[in-house]
Amino acid sequence: MTQGAGKVAVFDVGKTNAKLVVYDTASGRELVSHRMTNRVVSEGPYPHYDTDALWAFLIASLKAVAETPGFDAISVTTHGAAAALLDAQGELALPVLDYEHDFSPEIRADYDRIRPDFAETFSPRLSMGLNLGAQLHYQTTTFPDEFARVRTIVTYAQYWSGRLTARFATEVTSLGCHTDLWNPALGRFSTLVEALDLSGLMAPVHSAFEALGPLLAPLVTEIGLEADQEIPVHCGIHDSNASLLPHLIGRESPFSVVSTGTWVVSFGVGGDLGRLDPARDTLANVDAYGRAVPSARFMGGREYEMLTSGLEPAQAEASDAALIQAVIARGMMLLPSVVPGCGPFPGMTAAWVSADGASGAERHAAICLYLALMTRESLRLLNAGGPILVEGPFAKNGLYLSALSAFSGRSVLALEGSTGTSLGAALLAGGAAPKASEDAAVVTPLGTPAGIETYQRLWLERIAARC
Repeated sequence: MTQGAGKVAVFDVGKTNAKLVVYDTASGRELVSHRMTNRVVSEGPYPHYDTDALWAFLIASLKAVAETPGFDAISVTTHGAAAALLDAQGELALPVLDYEHDFSPEIRADYDRIRPDFAETFSPRLSMGLNLGAQLHYQTTTFPDEFARVRTIVTYAQYWSGRLTARFATEVTSLGCHTDLWNPALGRFSTLVEALDLSGLMAPVHSAFEALGPLLAPLVTEIGLEADQEIPVHCGIHDSNASLLPHLIGRESPFSVVSTGTWVVSFGVGGDLGRLDPARDTLANVDAYGRAVPSARFMGGREYEMLTSGLEPAQAEASDAALIQAVIARGMMLLPSVVPGCGPFPGMTAAWVSADGASGAERHAAICLYLALMTRESLRLLNAGGPILVEGPFAKNGLYLSALSAFSGRSVLALEGSTGTSLGAALLAGGAAPKASEDAAVVTPLGTPAGIETYQRLWLERIAARC
């Protein structure tokens, strides 16, 4: 990477939380962080994100860090499956739709008739509004009067960089994450854009690295910066691709990155696009350089929250080796899927096996084994080799990590500390990717090979019997 801004303020909007982080790009060190819950507003035409609250949080956080530690540039990263529909004044013509909103069977059937084949987009048909194209179809057909006011459509990260600069764009990592709107092979919009009559509405495509412009002068004043201070605002990037970026900069393929948060997104760098199965939530994401990367997903973070919500804190952190061995020997396991409709087993409903009378600690152990098995299955579908780098909250879960190493038979490295999403977004402004993966210790695999192999085989056999 080229030399860039010394300190970068990153606005990082996840599905569950949003934060403002200031990074020192020279060291890769997080200097300060502010956080808020990202809530969904139920009132209005449909469930939508509270963009007013997020904007107020962004400006207040920039004010708080303007002097100490200060910042030289701004970058943005957000979750995918979201777009802003802007009117002629650059205001929202309709709220930013929550991707967990579901549509009527009639709307879904109408969309299925026009969406492109997987071979064109490498985008599988997903539930709810997880295909951005399905959202746009719903909005155009259900709210025709409001949609008639739309003059520009921007991807979500670029909505925020656009508000900061008054220059709106789209960007390939946000267009290439299961939207149905992008053709990765040709590097251009898919045929769906024309089918939805959106060709004149999609904002121009810009590189994630590009500085769209300086921070607007009124915002410079409001935030409390020096009047002559010019702060470049970079275009921004999809969050899972932000996690991938530091590794693309500093590591040779093949390798896999498992980005954990609300979603567990696995990237198989050097994997096989030809083996992707659209029925099992595999797809091609598009990286910051415009290249297709075999990927797989399941809602692992959401599942972990749901499954552990009734456990005592002490139980939720149990990792005793004897306890784990007892769970494995007993054959206690959780079958997929806790959040149905996504992941490698989207049509299944979760079920416990041999769990009667289990303690909270035993259930927590089985939950971690389940999440490791789901991750391993996702990675298997990508046919990628090399080490597995885990970042995000699951990088602090020792049982998950050791189980993933054992089930996969591959080296697993835990990248603790700051989430890769914020770091990757900061790197859009320049600087060198930190060498955290070189310093990370390889995780010790869990249990004995025979016990692990038997447990994994039984899990897969029980899944096959229920399909």
